[in-house]
Amino acid sequence: MQNFPLTVKAREDFPLLKRKIHGHPLAYLDNAATTQKPNCVIDALVRFYENHNSNVSRGVYTLAEEATEIYEEGRESVAKFIGANDSGKIIFTRGTTESINLVAAAWAQPKLKTDERILVTEMEHHSNLVPWQMVAQKAGAELVYWPITPETGSSDGGRLDLQKLDELLADSVKRKRSFRLLAVSAVSNVLGTVNPIAEIIELAHARGVPVLVDAAQAVARMPIDVSGWDCDFLAFSGHKIYGPTGIGVLYAKNERLEEMLPFQGGGGMIRQVGRQTSTWADAPQKFEAGTPPVAEVSGLAAAIKYLRNFGMQEIQRHEYELTTHALKRFAEFEDLELYGPPETIERCGVVSFNLRNVHPHDVAQVLDESGIAVRAGHHCTQVLHKRFGIAASVRMSFGLYNEIPEIDRLFSALDQAREIFLK
Repeated sequence: MQNFPLTVKAREDFPLLKRKIHGHPLAYLDNAATTQKPNCVIDALVRFYENHNSNVSRGVYTLAEEATEIYEEGRESVAKFIGANDSGKIIFTRGTTESINLVAAAWAQPKLKTDERILVTEMEHHSNLVPWQMVAQKAGAELVYWPITPETGSSDGGRLDLQKLDELLADSVKRKRSFRLLAVSAVSNVLGTVNPIAEIIELAHARGVPVLVDAAQAVARMPIDVSGWDCDFLAFSGHKIYGPTGIGVLYAKNERLEEMLPFQGGGGMIRQVGRQTSTWADAPQKFEAGTPPVAEVSGLAAAIKYLRNFGMQEIQRHEYELTTHALKRFAEFEDLELYGPPETIERCGVVSFNLRNVHPHDVAQVLDESGIAVRAGHHCTQVLHKRFGIAASVRMSFGLYNEIPEIDRLFSALDQAREIFLK
């Protein structure tokens, strides 16, 4: 199979990929954790600090006006990228985790009642699970899990059954214990499962249940359309889409923004401050207290422009080819336990596995000796790993700069792990 042209064009744009690790060319296969940064993103950060560094909405001098323009243009760029029809629905945070915690604290907690429930899935990252545990415990509410298939867990499991969702929603109505929210990931950060978000939201809304989508893994892998999906909230991180760390996004419908209380108090989020009380600015500023991450927004906008230049459908097609090749290679080995859907059509380029009778950390260390970067552990999904009866797994995850020879290098390096630990 030929290298996809996108990879040939992209690899030269990422300076870190030129590194050698233990004498080997770096094969960076941990993109689910964070992506590398192209020169245009690095240049955007440097350019801001060298030419425009100032606080936003604080002054009428030239630098302040330039910084404000960069910041708000970044908000517009994000809105267009995810299909939002109004940049005022875009709130900047530190990342997916803070975005979800913002919804939990500013929207769910003030509204949640003892007889209500929150619905999550068994495949959720801790960032889309722990905040809901916390608000449910405070309110005395119940956290309900939408299980993955199959019920016993196996290598061909890892999907969400829409019929089961309909049953859970119907049972909630029957028991008069309504769901305040459904929180679901668009793509599993372990199984690579691509969830049918549009159908999920349609079912939930038919029962009057708002939906928060964790798009941390999806946003760099496929087109996102919040207007088409009709989701109530959507969260993602800049560092997952080749942008800087420390910058995240929360999208929220206007009606949800109006229901949300301030998350933090301070400068920038107020309208008037009196001795005893204050009034709040309109959204999104209402939820952006303090000095915002202006430089990071400029880097995020550069990353979005970079992705748009390639086209999200082309990036998705490239990842499809990489994933298809990886799954074919897995089928060659009986001692590799693959987790998640076995067909490429149902998943993306996040592939978790174990080498039987070898600890995942040992596998990852051997791969590192060959210059191959993968993740080993529970990947912030302990509930999911327990569901499969394992403590940890090895995960390789693809980005737009990865190529098929890197995947083949990984499978060759696994032979070394077998020699060391199984002979």
